[in-house]
Amino acid sequence: MAETENKLGVLFVCLGNICRSPMAEGAFRLAAKNAGLTCEVDSAGTAGYHVGDPPDWRAVKVAAANCVDISAATGRQLTAQDFDRFSHIFALDKANLAGIKAMQPRGGRAQVAMLMDAVEGREGEAVKDPYYGNIGDFEAVWAEVTQAADVLVARFKADAAAARL
Repeated sequence: MAETENKLGVLFVCLGNICRSPMAEGAFRLAAKNAGLTCEVDSAGTAGYHVGDPPDWRAVKVAAANCVDISAATGRQLTAQDFDRFSHIFALDKANLAGIKAMQPRGGRAQVAMLMDAVEGREGEAVKDPYYGNIGDFEAVWAEVTQAADVLVARFKADAAAARL
């Protein structure tokens, strides 16, 4: 079995990869670091609107207010290779979930799901796109992605512990 088949890799996907998905990536990185969980983490967009662009300044500001620096992130588009590179791909809403599934190659190793499916009672819910909103909308996104990141990190840590038994 190849090393990548066992390696934990998490990819967060929204539309343009400048708001929700880089925030989710940052929140997950912090939660994983605090829990001592080693994994590859990244974010992408289903559309190519912002390839090479930094995150929205409001996303950077809210993440920084929560001790996370996402300013060096650059927008990129989801690729077919991501389905083998990552073990888990999380969509931030249903439209992007549909876009991810439409791109999903046969035989890709990634498990695809909505991010908020990880949070009990929030299954099927989208993380609202804050792009046309205000800083409060970005703060709400941070709260949601942090909640999901904490749940996922705890789950992945427990899975890793069980695998060692």
